[in-house]
Amino acid sequence: MQPGLRGAIFDVDGVLVDSPHERAWRETLQQLMETRWSDISSEYSPERFTSRVYQNVVSGKPRLSGARAALEHFDVPDAASRAPVYAELKQERVAALIRAGEFQPFQDALRFVLALAGRGLRVAAASSSKNAGLMLGEIRVDASGRRLREVFAADLSGRDFARGKPDPEIFLAAGEALGLAPEECFVVEDAVAGVEAAKAGGMAALGVARADDAELLAAAGADLVVTTLDDVDLDLLAEGRLATRSP
Repeated sequence: MQPGLRGAIFDVDGVLVDSPHERAWRETLQQLMETRWSDISSEYSPERFTSRVYQNVVSGKPRLSGARAALEHFDVPDAASRAPVYAELKQERVAALIRAGEFQPFQDALRFVLALAGRGLRVAAASSSKNAGLMLGEIRVDASGRRLREVFAADLSGRDFARGKPDPEIFLAAGEALGLAPEECFVVEDAVAGVEAAKAGGMAALGVARADDAELLAAAGADLVVTTLDDVDLDLLAEGRLATRSP
């Protein structure tokens, strides 16, 4: 590799895996609002919990922070005290969905990870989700049965950090685990909080707009936003550039 971008750090949910997290957050809050919290007044209604709300408010944050952010977004009273209940029930729901096989890898992401590793870049997984490692360990990447988790030189998924995204702590730790300086790494993210964390850590940010949210990722500071990772020019990474392939 020439001087430039030598490492890639991947979020998992929404980047590598089409996971059931968004579904679990939405279904759990609806259940709570229709049962034990049915007597409270708020701005919540099922149709208002859109994918855009999930991406902009919840996605990329640690579980408890995401729960509180969602409740505050819908003006649910006593959001701080209610958040642990919401977070715990959401975790139970997403774990059940994962055990039922309700997730699948994004094929463009698999191609991208394998292409980067094949070109000598060091790759890491860094997700705040406690379930990310389980999913990575279930995804096969070749006929030999090799799993996606084995491709990564480092996997920090599910590790506890003092500060969650948009703080860059998890990404800085991933860069350190790869033996690289922040300026040698780029982060692949689908969430605003993740893009903000990458930039706060002095890393380049590649946004993947899988939810019609390209403008949100760009506004958060992403150096490049694509709708599929197949569009990234691999040759220019060695020059330290994030760019799309020429037509």
